[in-house]
Amino acid sequence: MTASLVLAALLLLASSLLLAVLPGCAHNVGARSGKLSVVCTIFPQYDWVRQIAGGISEDIELTILLKNKIDLHSYEPSVDDFAKISACDLFIYVGGVSDAWAGDALKEAKNKDMVVINLMQVLGEAAKVEEFKDGMTALDEEDGEEYDEHVWLSLRNARLFCGAIAEALSALDSDNAGRYMENCAAYDARLAALDADYRAFVDGAAVRTLLFGDRFPFRYLTEDYNLDYYAAFLGCSAETETGFGTIAFLANKMDELHLKHVMVTENADMSIARTIISNSAEKDGDILVLNSLQSVTSVDAADGETYLSVMGSNLDVLKVALG
Repeated sequence: MTASLVLAALLLLASSLLLAVLPGCAHNVGARSGKLSVVCTIFPQYDWVRQIAGGISEDIELTILLKNKIDLHSYEPSVDDFAKISACDLFIYVGGVSDAWAGDALKEAKNKDMVVINLMQVLGEAAKVEEFKDGMTALDEEDGEEYDEHVWLSLRNARLFCGAIAEALSALDSDNAGRYMENCAAYDARLAALDADYRAFVDGAAVRTLLFGDRFPFRYLTEDYNLDYYAAFLGCSAETETGFGTIAFLANKMDELHLKHVMVTENADMSIARTIISNSAEKDGDILVLNSLQSVTSVDAADGETYLSVMGSNLDVLKVALG
């Protein structure tokens, strides 16, 4: 299938999903007077809008809510944040347990024509339940089954989400619909190219397993490329300490699989990773950081950080970890 046909299929799927789950998208509200107001909860959404609105961005007031490197799990919206959501034209959020507060914000919204994109709903049945793997720190008894909300860490998911965003912007600003779609097509090609780079590397990688001395938010990424993993905690775990059983299990896996690296996420406390290495047979492993894109801010974006630049850097890290 050609790239243009793949994009067309993605856009059609995104459009049908939006129409199915987001009633505000069922009609074209047309171009509005003044700037379109778009509110995003996290950096990946913010950057996707920037890319799709390239050349039209002066007509859009774009806001990212998570600032000062506060990640999705720790964020609590302010009164001002609720006000911005209430009046915006397009609100994009993840739709997982960490932003369940968004439901209350939407109930009180003043703009009844607001278009809402819930990434978990756009993903639909492809959303994955959190996976409790051998060796992980045990869950509290009251913790129930939750969906893994780190959906942005799949380039393939990103292509679907960008299609949904392009459709939503086109509905809100029909005068510029063609430009949104053109920008989306160009950006989709770049996402597809990086996805192909990941696939080409992983297919020839000497190692197929990642070991995390930290939370593990990368399940969507690893399943895209058929990689295995072991980790100290679930992706959404609030735990910061673990028992010796988890340390011993991960250290033994490091020895068994001849792994040379222990992975952590950005801003992680390295103590668990260091303890795993010190309990391994060789005791000389390295710590590598894989960026989960949960702490990138608009300031970082102004300094040149993008979704693609971070995901490209993550591929460079994987080349060391799996090389």
